[in-house]
Amino acid sequence: MELTNTLTMKKEPFVPHEPGKVRMYTCGPTVYHFAHIGNLRSYIMEDVLEKFLRYEGFEVNRVMNITDVGHLSSDGDTGEDKMLKGAKREHKTVMEIAGFYTDAFFADCKKLNIRKPDTIVPATSRVDDFIHFISVLLEKGYAYQAGGNVYFDTSKLDDYYVFGNQSGEDLAVGVRESVDADENKRNKTDFVLWFTKSKFEDQELKWESPWGYGYPGWHIECSAISVRELGEYLDIHCGGIDNAFPHHTNEIAQSEAYLGHPWCGYWFHVLHLIDSQGKMSKSKGEFLTVSLLEEKGYDPLSYRLFCLQSHYRKPLVFSYDSLDNAAQAYQKLVSRIAGLSKEGEPDKEAAKAYQEKFSQALGSDLNTSLGLTVLYDVLKADLSDATKRFLVADFDTVLSLSLLEAAEKAGTAAGDDLSPEEKAEIETLIAKRAEARKNKDWAQADALRDELAARHVVMKDTPNGVEWHISK
Repeated sequence: MELTNTLTMKKEPFVPHEPGKVRMYTCGPTVYHFAHIGNLRSYIMEDVLEKFLRYEGFEVNRVMNITDVGHLSSDGDTGEDKMLKGAKREHKTVMEIAGFYTDAFFADCKKLNIRKPDTIVPATSRVDDFIHFISVLLEKGYAYQAGGNVYFDTSKLDDYYVFGNQSGEDLAVGVRESVDADENKRNKTDFVLWFTKSKFEDQELKWESPWGYGYPGWHIECSAISVRELGEYLDIHCGGIDNAFPHHTNEIAQSEAYLGHPWCGYWFHVLHLIDSQGKMSKSKGEFLTVSLLEEKGYDPLSYRLFCLQSHYRKPLVFSYDSLDNAAQAYQKLVSRIAGLSKEGEPDKEAAKAYQEKFSQALGSDLNTSLGLTVLYDVLKADLSDATKRFLVADFDTVLSLSLLEAAEKAGTAAGDDLSPEEKAEIETLIAKRAEARKNKDWAQADALRDELAARHVVMKDTPNGVEWHISK
């Protein structure tokens, strides 16, 4: 298995620190608002990575934080806390906001078949760990106090810009707002480990510390949680490309200063989902959520398929036309699977060649598009229906498109009293009618509609394509 390691910008063989076991950390959401579908693209691809590792026989322990304090509206340690911003917007307490949007995030994940991590840690539950971590950095001379805050001293490092193969423009992508200079910093790249009340008087969540009554900086949270839950050596750290700088850069700086040795072997970053106006962002006002897609008639799994059709290392351009194509592809895929007979036993020996192809596809830097091609090859292959269903189920442990479950529902909607051959005939007629309408051949379209009506087929056009059933 090979992965592109953002730390080196090279595709490297994946070798975990301990054979057969993978310690995996995912930067979780800042729960001040709904996740938009750009955020969720990262979680979908991280989910595929985790499931493929399990598919390949690794024992995976995955940890995710929930940022419910400390993440400021600018990545440059300026502006108000995002959680406080959300609380003001909705006239609720910070913890009420955190609870509501944490639940909303995992509800979206469930709709997208994203597996819950093995361990989920809200930042507010680990403040003592953050204080200990910062204390050690101070003792080792990697941190200093100034203006009531505690800062990490980047001048103590041989190389702060560890994601060195990225351009300055790439590194700046994480700084989403203008950054006012902090005169307390000795170096412009220094970052806050602990804020006190002298900086933000209106901060709702504060704790006692050796440096004053205050709260942790955003960056310290992931380091302390990861070391506590996964130990001194981390195999894979995941996140959106936004996080590479400064968040993950700062994580590496403080974690390796704390531990005294290299910390994380592989960095897995998912590139942006973009639309006609550029990268999706909550700061633009209205943004696309899973619930909004559902309101427009889309199955969330059509969006998951849309993401799997592209490589995670490439920006993905979103449009409703593209999503419509993915929705139609999903429906056609489900229809083909619904037409497979449930009789007989699979030929597992014949299936092995396709399982190997699937492993090779996903094992080449998580090439989900090529993995889908292997799935389509299975459906076209000279294999028994039982073997095809076996392979669909096998691949879907990684792809997580609920293909057999959706096929079962499609079969029920189409009428269980129809044979697979009759269903296939109806699907063919519907496809021909769609093609005729596309070509503006209205006479042919009407003739096909009449033929379908004679078979008691009731059709409904939806954003996911044509849904149909047999009238009784």
